[in-house]
Amino acid sequence: GDTRIRLHQEVLLGHGGKQLLDALAIYPDVFHMNEGHSAFLALERVRRLIHKYDISFDEARHFSAAGNIFTTHTPVPAGIDRFPPEMVQRYFRHYHPLLKLDLEGLLALGREDVFNKNELFSMAVLAVRTSDWANAVSKLHGNVSRSMWQNIWPRVPQDEVPIQHITNGVHARSWLSTDLIYLLDRYLGPRWQANLVDHQVWQAVNEVPDEELWRVHVRRRQRLIVWARHRLCQQLEARGTSAKQAREIADAMDPEALTIGFARRFATYKRGNLMLRDPQRLLKMLTDTQRPIQFLIAGKAHPADSGGKDFIRQLVHFARESDAAHKLVFIENYDIDVARNLVQGCDVWMNTPRRGMEASGTSGMKAALNGVLNCSILDGWWDEAYESDLGWAIGRGENYANLDLADDIESHSLHDLLEKQIVPLFYDRDDHGIPRGWIRKMKASITRLAPVFNTNRMVQEYLEKLYLPALRRARILGKNNLHRSIERAHFVDRLRAAWDHLSIDDVQADTGTEQGVQDDLDVVVTVTLGDLNPDDIRVQIYVGLVDNDGRIAQGRSFDLAHKAVLGDGRHRFIGHIRPQTSGHHGFAVRIVPGGQMVDSTQ
Repeated sequence: GDTRIRLHQEVLLGHGGKQLLDALAIYPDVFHMNEGHSAFLALERVRRLIHKYDISFDEARHFSAAGNIFTTHTPVPAGIDRFPPEMVQRYFRHYHPLLKLDLEGLLALGREDVFNKNELFSMAVLAVRTSDWANAVSKLHGNVSRSMWQNIWPRVPQDEVPIQHITNGVHARSWLSTDLIYLLDRYLGPRWQANLVDHQVWQAVNEVPDEELWRVHVRRRQRLIVWARHRLCQQLEARGTSAKQAREIADAMDPEALTIGFARRFATYKRGNLMLRDPQRLLKMLTDTQRPIQFLIAGKAHPADSGGKDFIRQLVHFARESDAAHKLVFIENYDIDVARNLVQGCDVWMNTPRRGMEASGTSGMKAALNGVLNCSILDGWWDEAYESDLGWAIGRGENYANLDLADDIESHSLHDLLEKQIVPLFYDRDDHGIPRGWIRKMKASITRLAPVFNTNRMVQEYLEKLYLPALRRARILGKNNLHRSIERAHFVDRLRAAWDHLSIDDVQADTGTEQGVQDDLDVVVTVTLGDLNPDDIRVQIYVGLVDNDGRIAQGRSFDLAHKAVLGDGRHRFIGHIRPQTSGHHGFAVRIVPGGQMVDSTQ
């Protein structure tokens, strides 16, 4: 559909979803908005609170936001749903009075710059502004998200933008092959299924005999090739190839060859054609009869993504026009069954996104559970999971301004890995035909990645970091007919009214002499607070190493202690800085909200 249909869908999901829960007599304390599509839910919650308690929008929003969690999966602004202001006006002209907001106030909730009336209304911004909790879906994605949304918190250091991360995981039993489950049951016992996150349990994988693990893996690869042959025959015959010719092409797939899987949505940033940057080098590997290699590729492009569809055409054309029709096979109609076959039967799982564009990725996790080794750009989950004995990294985590240059360099790196490391290690066999070095990596991958990148760990983190804190805050603010929420809103109003009258008048510190690591540097700060009390605010030092641009990089903050009232609204605060590392340090003094903003509801 178009933008109008998308807005209809999101009204239905947000407003209608809340009404559906009410109709089912389900009344949650905490709401988790997975991406911004359901952000209208927050407005509907506020509307109902205003109607029930006859309070202002801000008084209701503080309580509602306490129980709202927003998870962003999008690493680029273009991936966010945005609507023209006039379209929002059309559909919400009768709704905004119920929120005790004028239309401009409603539209400002969806803008990064609340004063820019021409800015599109962003569902993600609406979710951020109406949620006390926000998270990204991998460590690197957290950094990307804090950078992408920093404008919502002007002048706040990027590291302190309040978006944390909880890395995605996969449901192990849904993706592990039956053969491997039986093997794990035999050597790990039932505890691995009962407690997936117990690293000690997974150490027993190292006790599995190499021969048994390899036998299971070879059997899965052979099963994958039989399945792929059948699918390829069907595809070729549907395009007019004779049954005999189709069978000859399919049968040429080798169940003993190094098999590399690549399956995902064919968005352009995932660079499904990266291996084709040097077609002759790729063809040389594909036609090597001594150390055979083959690719199984699957995926779909969005109907409107002409670039993604062109990537698929390039791959299919290369296979047809070369001698590699049976060595580079594209499996059509990508679905969960195709994915399961691939992640269980391949030897290597390849992923080639532009760094910073893969929020998390989960296909590589599914492969790793099965002992399939990852070869990937250091992006998403692999950026935090990679170690040299677990798999391979394409590049070293560099970022390039010139995208063509990046593609050339990383394509070269990929081919180097294949030629010099992956293929030799796979075919390095002992007298019994067992690739001992390869199996060591398989065991390390399962042992260290399985207990981390699973949904058991992920849900536990959501519970501990988000759900329970949100529940506690919502219940505190909701007591006595939202008394604390109303009180909090008034406190914020008082801070806003007084903020322009605050000033930092004097900072005293002996910065003229060198200082040793762990040596204290005393700091005395004089501030004017006007009508505010010292308990209403926090005077802080923000300190860290100074980068080449003269900015404090990866700083940390700590509060100064109130020392004296000086009169005329002036106060003295003291503290000390203790550097933890050597180097050129800098610090800044700042005033941030305190009091009810940092009490037990935080």
